[in-house]
Amino acid sequence: MSKHRDISRPRRNGRKKDGNKEGRAGARSGRRFIDYPRRGRRGVRRWLPSWRLLLGVLTVCVGALAGLFAWVYVSVDIPDENAAAVQEANTYYWSDGSQMVSLGQVNRNIVRLSEVPESTRSAVIAAENESFYSDRGVSFKGILRAFASTAQGGETQGGSTITQQYVKNTYLSQEQTVTRKVKEFVISLKVDRTKSKDEVLQGYLNTSWFGRGAYGIEAAAQAYYGIPAKKLNPSQSAMLASLLKGAELYDPSTSAANHARAADRWKWILDRQVKAGLLDEEEREKYRTFPEPLKQSMSTSLGGQTGYLVDVANKYIKQRTMLTDQDLAHGGYKIYTTFDKNRLRQLTKAVEGVLARDIDPKKRPADEGVQVGAASVRPSDGAVLALYGGPDATKHFANNADTFGVPVGSAFKPFVLAAALKRGDAPDGYYGKDGTLLSASDDGPGPDDAHPTLSQALVTGGNATYTQLGRDVGLERVRDTAVGAGLLKGSMAQLEQTFPIGTSTPSAIRMAGAYGTFANGGMQNDPYSVTKLLKDGVSVGGFEDRAKARRAMDKGVADDVTEVLREAGAKGMEENGVRGTEELGPFAAGRTGDQDRLRSAWFVGYTKELSTAVTMFRTKPGEPQLLPMAEVGGEDSRRGNVFPARVWADYTRAARS
Repeated sequence: MSKHRDISRPRRNGRKKDGNKEGRAGARSGRRFIDYPRRGRRGVRRWLPSWRLLLGVLTVCVGALAGLFAWVYVSVDIPDENAAAVQEANTYYWSDGSQMVSLGQVNRNIVRLSEVPESTRSAVIAAENESFYSDRGVSFKGILRAFASTAQGGETQGGSTITQQYVKNTYLSQEQTVTRKVKEFVISLKVDRTKSKDEVLQGYLNTSWFGRGAYGIEAAAQAYYGIPAKKLNPSQSAMLASLLKGAELYDPSTSAANHARAADRWKWILDRQVKAGLLDEEEREKYRTFPEPLKQSMSTSLGGQTGYLVDVANKYIKQRTMLTDQDLAHGGYKIYTTFDKNRLRQLTKAVEGVLARDIDPKKRPADEGVQVGAASVRPSDGAVLALYGGPDATKHFANNADTFGVPVGSAFKPFVLAAALKRGDAPDGYYGKDGTLLSASDDGPGPDDAHPTLSQALVTGGNATYTQLGRDVGLERVRDTAVGAGLLKGSMAQLEQTFPIGTSTPSAIRMAGAYGTFANGGMQNDPYSVTKLLKDGVSVGGFEDRAKARRAMDKGVADDVTEVLREAGAKGMEENGVRGTEELGPFAAGRTGDQDRLRSAWFVGYTKELSTAVTMFRTKPGEPQLLPMAEVGGEDSRRGNVFPARVWADYTRAARS
């Protein structure tokens, strides 16, 4: 047999090798990237994923989430602060430093953290975010809870850190969406890296909502306790911290249920501070009685006399600075005024008492449209202590204490007398039959009823004597004396025959200030109503540095006018049926006399401590001219002259008590 192989027959081994290749190729073609459902498994096991599959899916998801977070973190920047988050109110303060009113679209007064007591900070941290100083500014539980709630169709949940709440208040809106929550989360991480914890806490305390229209801890302290934040004690601080959970549910004055919730949370916050080491147990024991807040006032902020006070203060600010109404509207100013709340209460009570007792529009048509304006100034420096601008600044918009348009009548005559005394004339001078001004010491017939002395004519309201005296002294000199004493040149009437008997129309504030020049021995101070103006803690306008008093007339002239006015004041009080003026001490007063035919009544008087002007007149809506004062208060009232004197006496008596 041949040893050579027959090549026409296929080799067996070769066929086997090719077959293995085909098998492997077939196996490869049947393999899947994800073995699911699982091959080679039967029943339920076929549908159970392997651990490799689970691990792979988890890795992919984690990687995708990490990539998404990285993209969001890079793409979301810290935005600019919301305009509303930094908008403040203007706050006005009484002369004793207590708050009068806070005005603005947002009731907020930003304070530095150093102005907030440690106990207040601790109460807020214990209530809202105990780990504030150690965390990274975010709550993972909070963001997960937000996703879960939204996925279930509910509202986004809370549980945010102080940093997250600060970010929401300062940079974002209050909308309840997952998108806003994600932004809040990312921005909070960045804020925690770029701002100190104290900066964040300060921002949070100044932007948080406490109810009663109050944004920030300063406004809240005033709204609930009537004090600045720096005076809060630990108990009051815990009560205010409870409001951060929801002021509509925790303001204790709104309902019994709210009171119970607030009391429980107040107690819990104090106890939590002890547990967290933020409050000593000994200190905690001092506060076992719930700190009841003030009743919530629903009155209009500018109601009553407040609007008139704000009006006067704002006018003074604009006169002293370059600030405009728009500048003031931006807010953030702290305005310290001269207004004395006790004096204001006394003056308001005096005016309203006389109006209620003596003026009755329902009974007498002549009493319709009666208006009163009054102002009280401290002679020693010109501070405006009180004023009465009308019944209510939100209903009667014109400020009767600061209006120019009411003729001053015989109350102007003391300036004519002062001009004559400055020229060298004497109070006992009188006009002879030939019209010559004589002295009582001169040879002649002497004064009589037809020819009274200058002093007597002022007491009796003699218009003829003062008309002639003004002409002799010179109308320009009379005007300059009045302006030098403190009246505004723009309020002076035309220099004509009747000028010396009071055709000019100064305001009550200016009349009180000018009479204060007589009380101050001839030294004149311009009336002022603002002692300090602050913006971001910095003084604006230099209100602390007022002009010094200047000499308007010799002390002897001022004292002589005072002596004449003292007699005139006593006579005026007696004629007006005002008794008990002796208890007011020595006072001097100018009044509208019986000979006046003007449509107004005045009484301006002063003691050493107070110079007060009261005016009464009548108006009618749409009528530009003042209405007659005849028969106001009854036929015996002498055109209403009695009422300003009564207001002055009632106020001065109360102020001296």
